[in-house]
Amino acid sequence: MTELRRPDADLLPEYEAALHRGWSPTPVAAEATRLRHLAAIAQDRAAFLASLDDREGKGAPIILPDGSQVPRLPGFSRWVWDGGFCGVVNMRWQPGTAALPAHVLGHVGYGVVPWRRREGHAASALGLLLAEIAPLGLPWVELTTDPGNEASIRVITAHGGVLVERFARTASHGGEEALRWRIAMPHGASRSFTA
Repeated sequence: MTELRRPDADLLPEYEAALHRGWSPTPVAAEATRLRHLAAIAQDRAAFLASLDDREGKGAPIILPDGSQVPRLPGFSRWVWDGGFCGVVNMRWQPGTAALPAHVLGHVGYGVVPWRRREGHAASALGLLLAEIAPLGLPWVELTTDPGNEASIRVITAHGGVLVERFARTASHGGEEALRWRIAMPHGASRSFTA
């Protein structure tokens, strides 16, 4: 059964093993991110784990695919787990608004390791994350996909995702075409998002 787990020292060896197998938690600058994570784990395991739950956005700047740096937004990661490590789902936001800076492709990102795909983990992880963040009051979340990523599109639309626009990613993200999806949050209309 798929569950979301807060990254911790007991689970870290399986995450690290997935990185060593060539998997990256993001498709954007995948290899650079994979190597950065391995280096951060080798340097200070506790600091790496702490960086995965930064709800105040006080951590180090984010390095974009083109090498530029931008301030970190508040956010957190959860590891997708089902008898072992299956992938990751991330949430990030800008305090006081549902809007995101142009360099942030979406509120939610997720990825499943290749050897655990086609088991329903992405759909389950997204549903679990949406339930976890619903009480925060964000009116909607945005996600982006490549136009040809049918599996991810199915996951998003299964959770009520609606296509908002076809757009070109910023130059710092390579400028390729992408699709922006929006999922309405059930408690979003009741209060503003401040977490």
